[in-house]
Amino acid sequence: MAYVTPPRQQPDAPAPTAGVPASVDAAVGPAAPDGVSAPAPSPPPAERAGPGVSVWDTLGGVGAMVLVGSSIVASSSLVTAPLFTAQGLRYAMAAGLLVGAARLSGRRVRLPHGVEWLWLAAVAGAGLVVFNVALVHGVEHAEPAVLGVAIACVPLLLALGGPLLDGQRPAGRLLGAAALVTVGAAMVEGFGHTDAAGLAWAAVVFAGEAGFTLFAVPVLRTLGPYGVSVHTTWMAAGAFAVLGVVTEGAGAVTDLPGRALLATVYLAVAVTAVAFVLWYGCVQRVGAGRAGLLTGIAPIAATVGGVVVGGPVPALTVWLGVLVVAVGLAVGLGRR
Repeated sequence: MAYVTPPRQQPDAPAPTAGVPASVDAAVGPAAPDGVSAPAPSPPPAERAGPGVSVWDTLGGVGAMVLVGSSIVASSSLVTAPLFTAQGLRYAMAAGLLVGAARLSGRRVRLPHGVEWLWLAAVAGAGLVVFNVALVHGVEHAEPAVLGVAIACVPLLLALGGPLLDGQRPAGRLLGAAALVTVGAAMVEGFGHTDAAGLAWAAVVFAGEAGFTLFAVPVLRTLGPYGVSVHTTWMAAGAFAVLGVVTEGAGAVTDLPGRALLATVYLAVAVTAVAFVLWYGCVQRVGAGRAGLLTGIAPIAATVGGVVVGGPVPALTVWLGVLVVAVGLAVGLGRR
């Protein structure tokens, strides 16, 4: 899950050796047999429970989107780095950090079983691997704003698909709020030029970003935020390792410059390990539909971060977009 367009892929770079961290065995238990030690189902999301969502329910999602938006600064340091290698290293580090955090906090991260493997593979494949690959190719045909607008449309799909996955009918009020957030986020991102291939890649980016949340909904109640985060990150690490070896060479990890390594560490710790747990915890509490509204915060955080590091002050259209996002959040998360 990332919100900003990554740097272009460098052809001659290596890939990390990634996979399940060695420490997983200590923190990841075997699949619990039915009726024995399987975790209790989580409480139903707020979409079922009541007309409004508390501030505490959404703070984790807000924090996750702020961290995702901040990744634009870190990503700028990866322009000359082997992209797939850096991504593989990022997800391998994040998986190790998540396993360690689970052990320290006493959380049991069990191995999935049955169809859970398919849902997790879909999250890692669509939401992490395909999403990032689509960004790499999309930036060759479209300006970053085009891909940003594609991601800004995700709240609408989550407002529709999230309740359906929970066995409910999508609420008109939530769909209206998602439309407002989408329009506001698009105003913040701006619009850019593209060709037909760029539009196709933008559609893949949109689908991948939505899949990161929607494919996780069926397994969040049994595996929890930590379980989903641990297993999807090591799966993505393995996939990016293969891509890195094939496209960038087997030793590219040793060629990462210092700034790129620091950026990769930040992406692994803040934008992956921390943000994933915060985001999936929010989705578990309030439901994918309402949590999806918070994705409109990411482009705002990215814009503010750009100003902090010396970028230009946003135009009036951007500030109007921020206002529209705020109205959409108030409509979708507030009480009737």
